[in-house]
Amino acid sequence: MACKITEFVLDCRDAERLAAFWCDILGWSVLGREESDGSIEIGPPGGDPFTIVLSPAPEPKTSKLRLHLDVSPTDRDQPAELERLLAAGARPADVGQTGEESWHVLQDPEGNEFCLLRTRVPS
Repeated sequence: MACKITEFVLDCRDAERLAAFWCDILGWSVLGREESDGSIEIGPPGGDPFTIVLSPAPEPKTSKLRLHLDVSPTDRDQPAELERLLAAGARPADVGQTGEESWHVLQDPEGNEFCLLRTRVPS
């Protein structure tokens, strides 16, 4: 048996703010809060084992992430989803793309990069 990825841990300055952003973007909810360090775990409805843990860190993000999330629209086309993400607080990001890509590079409210892919996937 191989391993399975179950958590993506993202250091952040404001776990509450990012939890609200990512829950809005993904249609997820807060699953738990760790009082000892202020981290917040968010995940999808239905008990999927993959979650994101937003872990407070005092130091600011200083460079492009070496690992990022890709998101895909589930109930609309890419242009409509891009509009929704920007309205929710995402910002365009330039990481050296040419402009010919089929995806959009964005940043969450703390500057963490993620990509919006073109292909719709079932919700």
